[in-house]
Amino acid sequence: MMGSMTKDKGKETHLGSGPAAQNKKAWHEYEVVETLEAGISLLGTEVKSLRCKQCDLEGAYARIQDGECWLIGCKIAPYLQAGRSNHEPERKRKLLLHRAQIRKLRSKLEQRGFTLVPLRVYFNERGIAKVQLGLAQGKRKYDKRQKIQEREQKRDMERSRKKFR
Repeated sequence: MMGSMTKDKGKETHLGSGPAAQNKKAWHEYEVVETLEAGISLLGTEVKSLRCKQCDLEGAYARIQDGECWLIGCKIAPYLQAGRSNHEPERKRKLLLHRAQIRKLRSKLEQRGFTLVPLRVYFNERGIAKVQLGLAQGKRKYDKRQKIQEREQKRDMERSRKKFR
């Protein structure tokens, strides 16, 4: 435990803590209206692989089927030390939500244009794997261009301010 733990304001945290995976492209492709946290049902080798940050959320989405929420398209790489007892990298994974949350999500997803996108996979303070889901609407092409243009203008303003300081 000498090199793997550090003290941070009385809490012990693992080095390299932070999200196991982030879906940065989702923020560009979608307008996130609402976020929520869900547990995820994983196998042992998947947890070990997530701790090594071997996860890809690109192209992943969540869907409600038969009253249950599922994460589809999330790739968790096989754990190298597992040998033959490894998991399937692209299997469907069950998301753990309350029945009331699922009902609320279903009603919002039935509205035109909404989708459920995983934004990040992380471990909470107790070491439990969680998924941050975003209820999102797809952005139009001109929305993306407008956002990029605003960002560039803001950057230019900051540069000119630095020049005159």
